[in-house]
Amino acid sequence: MAVQQTRRAPAPTHEEQRPQGAEVRQRDRHYLHLQRLAADKEAPEERLASFLGWFSIGLGLAEVIAPKAFGKLIGAKGEHTKFIRFACGLREIAAGIGILTQRKPAAWVWARVAGDAMDLAALDAALMAEGTDKLKLSAAMASVIGVATLDLYTAQRLSLPRGPHGAVMAVNTITINRPPEEVYRFWRDFRSLPRFMSHLESVQVTDEKRSHWVAKAPAGHTVEWDAEIVEDQPNRLIAWRSLEGADVDNSGTVRFDPAPGNRGTEVRVEVEYNPPAGALGAAVARLFGEAPEEQIKGDLRRLKQVLETGEVIHSDSSIHRGPHPAQPAEGGKE
Repeated sequence: MAVQQTRRAPAPTHEEQRPQGAEVRQRDRHYLHLQRLAADKEAPEERLASFLGWFSIGLGLAEVIAPKAFGKLIGAKGEHTKFIRFACGLREIAAGIGILTQRKPAAWVWARVAGDAMDLAALDAALMAEGTDKLKLSAAMASVIGVATLDLYTAQRLSLPRGPHGAVMAVNTITINRPPEEVYRFWRDFRSLPRFMSHLESVQVTDEKRSHWVAKAPAGHTVEWDAEIVEDQPNRLIAWRSLEGADVDNSGTVRFDPAPGNRGTEVRVEVEYNPPAGALGAAVARLFGEAPEEQIKGDLRRLKQVLETGEVIHSDSSIHRGPHPAQPAEGGKE
């Protein structure tokens, strides 16, 4: 009785396992769609900058074409104001063109902020002069203040470093004269973090991967979130992300690399975050010196002090607010 043999189909080769042309094109279209969605998240401040560009050009044209009438409209009288308004108009047109033609127009929006300050100074001087319409000048000053606030807000937003999905990025690095194993071990015990992170009030570890964070926010408020470790490479790297419902949506990594020349450990922190109160929160925080990139820089300095000296070293300027008398040496001797 003959035994019938069945032949197996040959396994697909490496070339046959590669995606075919149609699949590649579909995948590329999908990636392009994701990139467009990411770009849309950055669009609000860019659209606002575009509006300010056109507004600047329109205002500048009005001042250049009819400087005398424009001066009369805002209550500033006198022949000398005609030339001031003409020069201000040229400045506005230049700023508007710069905003609309540059891919990253932050510098030109900051130029508008500087121009707003000049306009307020000129209006204030005109307000003190005789023969001017103080009611119209006051209204003009209020309008300039409103536009200046919008300019400042937009400039702040455009100046913030951004991640691929539109989140604000903060990055900083420091070298600590301790081995990576020691630095990693200290950081991995999250309960130790408030010792050198001045903005942290507490960190409660709930399990091996999750923890609850409470931090200080501008204007005396606090924010809270739950975080989860997404990658943990002992003595090398810790990566985390906040969980759903966080007051501050954030994620990041901290790396522990041997420093060149056996000088200890190079600690690099990278954080992406969406600030509380939306975009305005980031601008306000930066104005009051509480931007996360500044916090991280200070935190890393204090971490270095804790690990190298055992404590955070406070200078007189960090203990006392404002000017204070020098403290004499013990016993009154220099």
